[in-house]
Amino acid sequence: MAETSASPFAGPGPDQIHMDGLAKGEFNIQRCTACGEHVYYPRALCHHCGSPALEWVAASGRGTVYATSVVRVRPEDGEHYNIALIDLEEGPRMITRVVDIAPDAVKIGAPVTAFIGELDGQTAVLFRPAEQGD
Repeated sequence: MAETSASPFAGPGPDQIHMDGLAKGEFNIQRCTACGEHVYYPRALCHHCGSPALEWVAASGRGTVYATSVVRVRPEDGEHYNIALIDLEEGPRMITRVVDIAPDAVKIGAPVTAFIGELDGQTAVLFRPAEQGD
């Protein structure tokens, strides 16, 4: 019996597609065409409705700090840094870092803007404080 449609699970997985996009300077997230909800971190199935009908869309890059914590390290091991939960404008929440600001100056509710940067030798989505008009 011949297969009539390609499997939604054929080809590279969602993690690889996401990382390939980051390598090209693109911050994309998934949107479920069945229920309309946005999904992040990349998945094979929508965690809202279970559908495999996920498409890649460009993220706005705008978000709000939901929570933050400062990781304090010994001086010989580097500088303190923050870990933050960011609510993306599209709805999903992601864990990342807010940079270009002192770690303890990152405040809950602050608007932030995404950019593609490097974190511990890996390409990653990072955030910085939003400028007026962002």
